[in-house]
Amino acid sequence: MTDTHDAEPTRNASSAHTHETLDAVVIGGGAAGLSGALALARSRRSVLVLDAGEPRNAVAAHVHNFLTRDGTPPAALYAAGREDLEGYGGSVVTARVTDLSRDGEDFLVTFDDGGTRTTVRARRLLAATGSHDELPDVPGLAEQWGSGVLHCPYCHGWEVRDQRIGVLATGPMAAHQALLFRQVSEHVTMIRHGAAPFGDAQSAQFAALGIPVVEGPVAAVESDSGALAGVQLADGSVLGLDALVVAPVTRARAGVLAPLGLEPRDFLAGDTLMGTVIDADPTGKTAVPGVYAAGNITDPSAQVIASASAGLMAGAAINADLAAADAADALYEYRYGQRAWDDRYSGSGGHEHGHSHAGHASDGRMWSGRPNAVVVDELSDLRPGSAFDAGAGEGGDALWLAERGWKVTAADLSTVALERGERTAAHRGLTVDWRHLDLTREAAPGSFDLVTASYLHIPADKRAALFSRLTAAVAPGGTLLIVGHHPSDADSGVRRPDLADIGWTAEDLAESLPDGWAVDTCVSRARTEHGPDGGECTVHDAVLRAHRAS
Repeated sequence: MTDTHDAEPTRNASSAHTHETLDAVVIGGGAAGLSGALALARSRRSVLVLDAGEPRNAVAAHVHNFLTRDGTPPAALYAAGREDLEGYGGSVVTARVTDLSRDGEDFLVTFDDGGTRTTVRARRLLAATGSHDELPDVPGLAEQWGSGVLHCPYCHGWEVRDQRIGVLATGPMAAHQALLFRQVSEHVTMIRHGAAPFGDAQSAQFAALGIPVVEGPVAAVESDSGALAGVQLADGSVLGLDALVVAPVTRARAGVLAPLGLEPRDFLAGDTLMGTVIDADPTGKTAVPGVYAAGNITDPSAQVIASASAGLMAGAAINADLAAADAADALYEYRYGQRAWDDRYSGSGGHEHGHSHAGHASDGRMWSGRPNAVVVDELSDLRPGSAFDAGAGEGGDALWLAERGWKVTAADLSTVALERGERTAAHRGLTVDWRHLDLTREAAPGSFDLVTASYLHIPADKRAALFSRLTAAVAPGGTLLIVGHHPSDADSGVRRPDLADIGWTAEDLAESLPDGWAVDTCVSRARTEHGPDGGECTVHDAVLRAHRAS
């Protein structure tokens, strides 16, 4: 048996990582959870272990079959594990997780550490909550669980060697248990307690091994001075025993995972329910992206050393997952982040922005300063109101809207572009609210009659969230206009970096609109542009204009 420990908290939960995004939260501080957390902490990941203090092996006096630690009390083993973890910067808090939810790509973990509710954010989760054993309903049995009442020959067999051992036959596991405990004692008795009668071959095997079969059922488990003394049978007779072996139903402690869509499944021996588990692959990965599981929650037969191994594997898999995500984020920032855009607008970057009218002007501007033709064609008929220009760049579209009487908020990731737009607006006597925003992470600052974005291209995994924020910023009755390079232009002769990955069609975008929208324009519109060699070529704009119901 293994999993969560029952030690005192090592730090105050209310101050633990409440203002940062953790790399991982581990739920459960037993062998699996601590080993997974240790692997992460040694890889310099920020990790918090939350332990409810309800170990499956709380009743066990010692841990066995753990090389160099055989005979160690479970609490002592886990205390040493916490010390190891904290030595590498990991944290352990004794607290019960009360809620899990997803927020974008992250997880929100709410826990209670004695009346104080705290919520932390994590990029990945490791569920190592273990399992609990449902015992046969026999008076007096539960009181002896872990001492006189046993289930695992590897955990307790040596301790009851040569003693009188009874096997409570409630199902198909009984025969297997009897054979294993027969290895440590010649005094093993099978007691039928609801199990089907044994077949001739099995009965002959028992006879050959000197294992008598006694008809039950067992009415009660008897104790003497706190120690198991025997079992009382239904006929009133008492069978003297030093140990009683049972086969509990072992259920995964997985209720907290239900909000994420993870439900335990039954595992059976023939038609007999043995327990429930959460499915995970050999690395601990579950069906829910970002959620891993290890230990008894996935394998109820795993002893402490096996759970530690599974936790280590899961921790390493989480670290590899995070490393890949970190590399992808770094590449995104390198190509599309603020520094990349500031470098491009400053003339030191080598990537093409995507707008038409490109090429640095004599005054240092990257673009011509004229509005995009699609914006003029699509929006000239609208009555001015409030407008939000996303990815405004140096402000060509925003300034055109302001000249026509719109109250414009213009947002961009590049401070260089915004400063140029602000200078141009001041020179032309126009008022625009310039905002430095990363719309992949932040919502638009309000609700607008018009939301427009021209040639705002990012990879698909970020694009869905960005377009969702743009549609959410449109007021009832308002208009949305999105213009971009059509993916077919990847082979047009005009330089379009990564267009196969960052391009989209108007039809793609129209299908992503939520309920309550009507599409006004959904086309691929051709226009002429000059390629790198100066020659003319035909390119295509993906154009979506839609309005939101009043």
